[in-house]
Amino acid sequence: MTGDAERRRREICRRAARIFYEKSFEGASMQEVAKAVGLTKAGLYHYVGSKEKLLFEIMNYGMDILDEAVLSRVAKIEDPMEKLKQTIAGHIHLIVHTRDLETTVILHENRTVRGPLRKKINARKRAYIEHLEGLVSAVQKEEGGPKISPRLAAYALLGMINWLYQWYDPSGPVKEDELARTFTQIFLGGLRNPAPITQSTS
Repeated sequence: MTGDAERRRREICRRAARIFYEKSFEGASMQEVAKAVGLTKAGLYHYVGSKEKLLFEIMNYGMDILDEAVLSRVAKIEDPMEKLKQTIAGHIHLIVHTRDLETTVILHENRTVRGPLRKKINARKRAYIEHLEGLVSAVQKEEGGPKISPRLAAYALLGMINWLYQWYDPSGPVKEDELARTFTQIFLGGLRNPAPITQSTS
C-alpha cells in the first residue's frame, strides 16, 4: 500500500470510528461514513469492500496504534518491572486519549466481526496478552517466583485498563498521572502480595 493510500485508509478509519462509536455498528450507515470522509457510497465501498470489512480495518488500525503507542515505546526497556510500569502507563494513555476512536471501537464492538476477519483481530489481541503475560512472569521471576497465574494477572490488568473508556472523564478531578500511578500500585500490590482466598463452608 502506498503512503497516500495508507493515509487515506487511516483517515477513513478515524472518521468511521467516531460514527460507529456514536451510533453503534448496527445503527450507523455507510452513507453517513461516506459523507464524513468526502466520498460517494460507491467510492467508500471501493476502499473498504463492505461494512464489516470497514469495522475490521478500524480494529486493525486500532491494534496498529497500540503497537505504535505502547509496544514500540517499551521495546528497548530491559528491566521487566520498569517495562511493565511503562506498558501500564502507555495503555492507560491510549485509552484515555482515544476514548471515541479506533481502540474504543475494538472494545465496544468486540464480537461484531465474524469469521476469518475476527480470527485475524483475535490473533493480534492474543499477541498483546502474551506480551503482558511475559512481563508478569519476568517480574515474578525476579521477585522469587509466581504467586498467581501470569495469564490471569494479564487478563485482570486488561480489564482494569480497558474499562476506563466506560467511566473515566479526562476533565474530572482524577488526572491521568494519578490514574496510572494508582492502577500500577493496585496491580503490583496484588501481584506481589495476593491475599489468601479461603473457601466458604456454607
